[in-house]
Amino acid sequence: MRLGYYAHHHGSGHCRQIDKLAALLPVDAKRQLIVFTSLSQDDYDFTAVDETQIVRLQAEDECADDVLKGRAGEHWQPASLHYSPVGNSDIQKRSHQILDTIYQRKIDLMIIDVSVEVAMLCRAASVPYLYIRLPGIRDDNPHLNAFAGALALLAPYPRLLEASMTPEWVSKKTLYLDFISHNKQQGLTYFEFIKTLAKLNPSNLKDLRKDSPTIITVIKGYGGHEAIDMKLSELRRLLPNAFIISLGPINDDMRCYVDIAAQVNDVTPFLQHSDYLLMACGLNAVAQAYDYATPLVVLPDDRPHREQEVMAKALIDQGRALSWRQFKTLLSHKQTHTNPNGQSANKAKPKSVSKSGNANRNKDCLTAAQEFMDSTTEYPTTKAWFEKWLLPKLDLNPDY
Repeated sequence: MRLGYYAHHHGSGHCRQIDKLAALLPVDAKRQLIVFTSLSQDDYDFTAVDETQIVRLQAEDECADDVLKGRAGEHWQPASLHYSPVGNSDIQKRSHQILDTIYQRKIDLMIIDVSVEVAMLCRAASVPYLYIRLPGIRDDNPHLNAFAGALALLAPYPRLLEASMTPEWVSKKTLYLDFISHNKQQGLTYFEFIKTLAKLNPSNLKDLRKDSPTIITVIKGYGGHEAIDMKLSELRRLLPNAFIISLGPINDDMRCYVDIAAQVNDVTPFLQHSDYLLMACGLNAVAQAYDYATPLVVLPDDRPHREQEVMAKALIDQGRALSWRQFKTLLSHKQTHTNPNGQSANKAKPKSVSKSGNANRNKDCLTAAQEFMDSTTEYPTTKAWFEKWLLPKLDLNPDY
């Protein structure tokens, strides 16, 4: 089957998700994949998919000459859509781009990550689609309509992180792919990691090899980082002698609170050799950190449908993460057991790579995602795949 993938433009996580899934496809199938997004190449440059396979869509912003605004009110807005300007030439063009490409490239199955409007466009045009389900509470009419119109739903996270209030039929219609991570690069030793830090900012590097202070890495993405930045001054007050690393975007007035502010291609060494990781609860960031023993301190961003809040609560309930309040309480209990460098009295030197029991779960998650991607290459038609692989996997049948 030929696959198409719609990646929403908010942040880079949706594009990153298909990059990870595409990497699981054999070469021939990967070359047939088409990705639709209005995100520019400057904002996200794909690694597993060639630029010739990317359809850069028109934006969907409201225009001054729209007949109706995107959210026009109860009696002017279809209950199945979140946002639907009327008379918007850009949306007309992007709809044509999507449908024309599906027809010209003979795309058999669309995967939508995420857009209720694109889902309804596909359903109205009789195009089969799967819908990516993000964490959070998505029980509004538009989402439920998009879920009902899909052949199935895909959750790129473990079933155990499912919100308790999710309708039963939605859970049953969902394939849980678990966390999907890029293949990790070979890990660094602690001393190799210190050399990496020296290259990032040699003028501000403490003698980590000698002092071995508490290392805290703050990981941020481009979907929003201001809330985490606002915690940096308090973090510095709590741990004045810690070595604090900020990865990703940072506000200029917050750089004074960290020892290194950088952007890196591979966060694996930081996951391995930090004492704590401070991060929001975006899917890609959590997926990368989940199988390491390094404690997570989660600071969920305020997102629609309580997406990151639900993820954070699930991680905390599992004992896999600490809230900011729990982190501060933990530090207050440890203060009497630290030396002047901020190093715990029982901290090992040097710090070694430590993987948690979640590593096996990560192996399973790759198996789930790999099994799904492999299945799309094993059947000649969408109908055959739907009836012989998908429905038995879900243990469901349509109500004919």
